[in-house]
Amino acid sequence: MLYLHTLTLQLNHRYHSDPILNETNMSHTYTNKVMWSHLDANMHMRHSAYADFAAQARIEALEELGMDLKTFQRLHIGPILFREETTYLREVGINEEVTIKTELTASRKDGARWALRHELYKEDGVKAAVIKVEGAWMDVLKRKLTVLPEELAQHFMELPRSADYVELDG
Repeated sequence: MLYLHTLTLQLNHRYHSDPILNETNMSHTYTNKVMWSHLDANMHMRHSAYADFAAQARIEALEELGMDLKTFQRLHIGPILFREETTYLREVGINEEVTIKTELTASRKDGARWALRHELYKEDGVKAAVIKVEGAWMDVLKRKLTVLPEELAQHFMELPRSADYVELDG
């Protein structure tokens, strides 16, 4: 999940209600432009670029909650993914602006295990892909699963929840 994208990205992120996306609930969005390096041989966005955009959207969402990389490094904690699934709905081409909406779809009460859904929209508002991820937190020194400190867990649980959000047992 903390997959660091090495490209310098122009960021435009916020919590808001977006009329273009026809959404009325508060959600985190990340907007960026598709670059040449995101394309494949068919001249549309390559499959792994969708995952890169979703990863950056997750990092931005966490940072807005006060959960930045420096905090994770200091605490020796990092998010990890167990599963990542992408459903491709439409082609996306070079120089198109894409917006990724991020929502929490499932979580334990303490935020120790969670699932997020990223919906990627083309600049005309058409949904182009859905990326679903399931993850947890890892102690990077012990290389074992861990829980967030209480304060960070509270921040994490402030992520915008999807309409179909479910609480996980555990």
